[in-house]
Amino acid sequence: MQNIEDTVTPIQPEDVTPPKTDVPLDPPSSGFEELQLDDATATADDVTATAEASAASFGDLELDPNAEEKAALVAAQAKVLSLQEQVKSLTSQLEQRTEQYVRIAADFENFRNRTQKEKDDLREQAKCTALGEVLPVLDNFERAKDHLVPQGEEALQIHKSYQGLYKQFVESLKRAGVAPMRAEGKPFDPMLHDAMLREPTAEYEEGIVMAELQRGYMLGDRVLRHAMVKVAAPPEVDEEEPQGAQDSE
Repeated sequence: MQNIEDTVTPIQPEDVTPPKTDVPLDPPSSGFEELQLDDATATADDVTATAEASAASFGDLELDPNAEEKAALVAAQAKVLSLQEQVKSLTSQLEQRTEQYVRIAADFENFRNRTQKEKDDLREQAKCTALGEVLPVLDNFERAKDHLVPQGEEALQIHKSYQGLYKQFVESLKRAGVAPMRAEGKPFDPMLHDAMLREPTAEYEEGIVMAELQRGYMLGDRVLRHAMVKVAAPPEVDEEEPQGAQDSE
């Protein structure tokens, strides 16, 4: 029997050829590269876990989408309140200024009226004084008219001229507002009349003006000159008449 060892040809290492393949073979990695890969994987895992935790925490917090609108509304309300306070303050100031203006206007109106009245009073007083000085001249005209009796043609012409002057004088006084009093036959008024005489009489009632001794004049509603008058008094009672009646009985 043939020995097997004799038939088997020994194979040398150089005679072995590795089979060809299209898949590239990765070179063997060292332990350092494997350590870096493990660290990177761990860091990524930590980041992922942190992100997930943060997302979970933010997920628990519910965000109000109208928060900005509410904040703007609160700010607007605060602004409105501030403006309302300003309006109240300005309104109060306006009322005070209006009250002051009304008071000043009323004071000025009173001052103007008072000043105007004083001016009118002074004007009327000056007018009364000037016209009062003229009234005696009018009295003389009236006395001359009552007592002068023209005789002859020349005297009659003078009398007519005199009457023309008297009429012009009276008309001028009327235009100035002077009016004569008509006291005779009227009740005695101490605001208008000066009682110069009291005469007992049965023709007039007591206190009635019997006659004008000097005519009075008015200037509007003012007394330019009081009238001098004679006032009626009650008649005197004769005390001897009852005694005579007793003697006859």
